Amino acid sequence: MDKFMKRAVELAVENVRDGGQPFGAVLVKNDTIISEGVNELHKTFDISGHAELLAIRRAQEQWQTNNLSGCVIYASGEPCPMCLTAMYFAGIEKVYYCASIEDAAEAGLGKSKMIYEDLKKTKSERTLSITRMPLEEGQENPMQLWKEQI
Repeated sequence: MDKFMKRAVELAVENVRDGGQPFGAVLVKNDTIISEGVNELHKTFDISGHAELLAIRRAQEQWQTNNLSGCVIYASGEPCPMCLTAMYFAGIEKVYYCASIEDAAEAGLGKSKMIYEDLKKTKSERTLSITRMPLEEGQENPMQLWKEQI
């Protein structure tokens, strides 16, 4: 096993022993660890406190950029849809993981699998109700304002 994946799994094991979930992540660029994270939901009561997101946040803060192109994530578990989306936005180019979404579901952590399945459905069929509410007539349009400023 790769040294970076070993570190991600080691972080996950330590996190379980600390009362957290079995997820650790290592962000790497040019064969160097840039940042690390573990799921901190049990400490911060922040549902977005996933290992991958924390590693991404720490690197972005350290480098003062949103662009993490050239970086690779090593994660003890397959990224959930939220973490995967953040990786796309950050420009991360590769992800390696150990445990699959199915492995996580078998361990009692099935939310990610459910979300991936739900996202395959049309908006009207999804578990979470999503409704568009158009701007009122005469209301300032933030998208138009953005478009004019770029």
